[in-house]
Amino acid sequence: MSYHFNEIEAKWQKYWADNQTFKAENNSHKPKYYVLDMFPYPSGAGLHVGHPLGYIASDIYARYKRHKGFNVLHPQGYDSFGLPAEQYAIQTGQHPAITTETNIKTYRRQLDQIGFSFDWSREVRTSNPDYYKWTQWIFIQLFESYYCNDANEARPISELTSVFEIEGNSSINAACDDDVVLFSSEDWKDFSTEEQQDILLKYRLTYLAETEVNWCPALGTVLANDEIVNGVSERGGHPVVRKKMTQWSMRISAYAERLLQGLDTIDWTDSLKESQRNWIGKSVGAAVTFNINDHDEVIEVFTTRPDTIFGVSFMTLAPEHELVTKITTEAQRGTVQAYVEATAKRSERDRMADVKTISGAFTGAYAEHPFTKEPIPIWIGDYVLAGYGTGAVMSVPCGDQRDYDFAKHFKIPIPNIFDGVDISEEAFADKDKTVIANSDFLTGMNYKKATKRVIYELERLGQGKGKTNYRLRDAVFSRQRYWGEPFPVYYVNSKPQMIDQQHLPIVLPEVEKYLPTEEGEPPLGRADVWAWCTESNSVVSNDKINHTTVFPLELNTMPGWAGSSWYFFRYMEEAAHRDDAFATEDALKYWENVDLYIGGSEHATGHLLYARFWVKFLKDRGFVGVDEPFKKLINQGMILGTSAFGYFVFYSIIDRATKNVILNKKPLFISKEDYNQTLTGNEELIIDVVKSYIDKNLLSKIEKEELHLMTPMSSTYIPVEYVNASDELDIEAFKNWRPEFKDAEFILEDGVYKVGREVEKMSKSKYNVVNPDAICDQYGADSLRLYEMFLGPLEQAKPWNTAGITGVHGFLKKLWKLYVDDNGIRVNDAEASKDNLKTLHKTIKKVEEDIENFSFNTSVSTFMIAVNELTQQKCTSTSILEPLLILISPYAPHIAEELWSCLGNNESISTASFPIFEAKHLVESSKNYPISFNGKMRFTLELPLDMSKDDIEKTVMAHEKTIAQLEGRTPKKIIVVPGKIVNIVG
Repeated sequence: MSYHFNEIEAKWQKYWADNQTFKAENNSHKPKYYVLDMFPYPSGAGLHVGHPLGYIASDIYARYKRHKGFNVLHPQGYDSFGLPAEQYAIQTGQHPAITTETNIKTYRRQLDQIGFSFDWSREVRTSNPDYYKWTQWIFIQLFESYYCNDANEARPISELTSVFEIEGNSSINAACDDDVVLFSSEDWKDFSTEEQQDILLKYRLTYLAETEVNWCPALGTVLANDEIVNGVSERGGHPVVRKKMTQWSMRISAYAERLLQGLDTIDWTDSLKESQRNWIGKSVGAAVTFNINDHDEVIEVFTTRPDTIFGVSFMTLAPEHELVTKITTEAQRGTVQAYVEATAKRSERDRMADVKTISGAFTGAYAEHPFTKEPIPIWIGDYVLAGYGTGAVMSVPCGDQRDYDFAKHFKIPIPNIFDGVDISEEAFADKDKTVIANSDFLTGMNYKKATKRVIYELERLGQGKGKTNYRLRDAVFSRQRYWGEPFPVYYVNSKPQMIDQQHLPIVLPEVEKYLPTEEGEPPLGRADVWAWCTESNSVVSNDKINHTTVFPLELNTMPGWAGSSWYFFRYMEEAAHRDDAFATEDALKYWENVDLYIGGSEHATGHLLYARFWVKFLKDRGFVGVDEPFKKLINQGMILGTSAFGYFVFYSIIDRATKNVILNKKPLFISKEDYNQTLTGNEELIIDVVKSYIDKNLLSKIEKEELHLMTPMSSTYIPVEYVNASDELDIEAFKNWRPEFKDAEFILEDGVYKVGREVEKMSKSKYNVVNPDAICDQYGADSLRLYEMFLGPLEQAKPWNTAGITGVHGFLKKLWKLYVDDNGIRVNDAEASKDNLKTLHKTIKKVEEDIENFSFNTSVSTFMIAVNELTQQKCTSTSILEPLLILISPYAPHIAEELWSCLGNNESISTASFPIFEAKHLVESSKNYPISFNGKMRFTLELPLDMSKDDIEKTVMAHEKTIAQLEGRTPKKIIVVPGKIVNIVG
């Protein structure tokens, strides 16, 4: 019987699907365990071998937990809304739903081919209306809620209106917009309905506001900060500018402190927690109000160093600050406007990262110092961000390096308020060593005393107070694109109204094109049927809008993180019970939250933060019972590609006499070694290499000046599929792929051209992507699974090398032969030897420890050792080989299922209990002593460990090999170290 892995894997994948082997049950008598992978987006390219790494790890753990007696939920689905499908639709005119469905089919086929134990009965797709119906419902709940600071939780907005009617808002302590004004109950009753709606919108957890956003004209949409790299869109590399737009936002800032505190309750890596702490950015300090000379407006600033207030020599506003246009003098207006426009082209991330460029503009206006009443010039500078704090800073150049550099650059005074400190070269920022000087009533105080005193004096003046601030900003929740969740919102007199739950979902309309309209509206502005009729409670044609019963619907769609912020709850509910709730109370109570979450670290401050926010909100409102979505989180590392490179130069040959071109722009590929020489500037070497090639192959001696290098030495990516394991290039395949190289020549070494190699990120653009389909066809899915785990620790990046997979494939063949020979199954009821039991139980112990510690790479090594030992021991015992299969099955499930079945088992191996480790089999009862003569070992002798020293000596001396070695001589000395050695001297 041979190991036909393709047949075996197809057989068991069909068996698992037909029998729903991995279907989880709600309310099982078993303890529950929920294993989840981060939500994949189904791209058109399908999977490459780097993608399954985390899935394989989670699958091993899910299978292990089933063996340990748990009811395991291990679901899968698709984050199927998104920009890539929409961009493809714009280019081709094909509906994104068609593209998405095609991509999902490819993903599903590939995932099944690798043998994952997913419960596909619970599949989720964010682009399905039956799913996003509940995303819309959650949005409505957020709209109908506010954050009560006293209760430290979200509450129904109806509570606010009740209080407003009785006593106004003077007693309300809630998260709200900064411009909320006090009003009485009488005022509230006198407000019009529309005025009341405006006020409530300032308290709601999702609200409309004019916000500075990252606008990408080419993509026609707003981008989140993490969708921008080096000032351009991550998708497509298009320019991004800052722009004010009316957007839906989520008041995540209300949860800042709870998001910080919650990190202490979950098992995440320290680095990931630190990323979130930095993003949330808690700061303790003071809010200070500066009056503006000749204006009614004031500048609000937040500072962590109120003790340095007497060192303020200028104010700096963000270029986008709303006061800039109001306070800029006519003399400065042109300069300021030009600077604002230039700054709009830079992303916030770029501005934060760029500490070298110093730029700004003077507004011509002055503020008044709260204590000295001296005028303070007001500047704008792009190192201040509109979205952080108040968008304004009191600039203290002696105590802040960016203020210091700004002041030096623009020749602004730098007063020194630190006792005994030299600030001639740089600012002084060590608050613990601070002694305040030249600061009126603060002089002589340290940081802590000065801070308390200045806050007291500011409060007494009515120009400040102590405050805790957070860097975390409210999240923009609108996208100007088509392929996303529609908002369940229509507008009456420009005021947002929610559509009742019973009429959800509001389904995406058809549009002729997926681009913004000519008027700049989002793509939904192209829909002919996109208005809401309050009489029929349905979507109707736009031409029926009359503002009495038919109203315009929201044209924006929700961002990608909407559906991915709660999908893990949807998996908890069986498909048959999803119509009436996003998940039933029983399902939510049983599964609670995710026990193990595996995914990439790139989601640290995006998806993971938003999901935690939504879960805390849903808990506040009583919709779920947990405060955190993911108990334990592991970031898998990246599998890197091994790119292939060719190195070439274009050359021409010119006739010396006529100056005519004999050979024009011929590309010649040379070796990596010669290419590396050019990196040192040695062009003469390349000329000699090319001349040598021409002399040898064209049989025409030429002079140096007749050879012209038309281009510098260059390198080009070569698709890895055109290169074999020995780095040899299939030249014809390469030429056919790249027409510009169809006439290329190659300097060969032993008849072949060898490419250069470099390890880097696996990417289509680098032509180093390895398709798992090819690996599964050639080596099998079990080989792929084992190899990806064998590459190294789960959390680390590691390079892929297809040649390396032959090792684990060879192991699987050896495993097969341990159970099967030419005559069939060789396993029988033979009694297990001590060595058999020792090998099995040390393997059980090590594998269980490895899986619990997510050290999957060392488990693979352990399996190899075990199979080698049992093969040497000629083990055929069912009592040994059957539990060994269970140990291996989470890693290589197909071969394990086949051999398990061959051993006469009728149920899937996944139902078998994990073997129990028995320490007694690892306790040594004997020692294999090395018997040495004059320090040289001649043979070994196994003796009981509890044998006395005298008995050891007698036994050794009576042994026939000892007698033969001594040849009748009497030894001078016999050294016995019990448990170690015996050495006979003389």
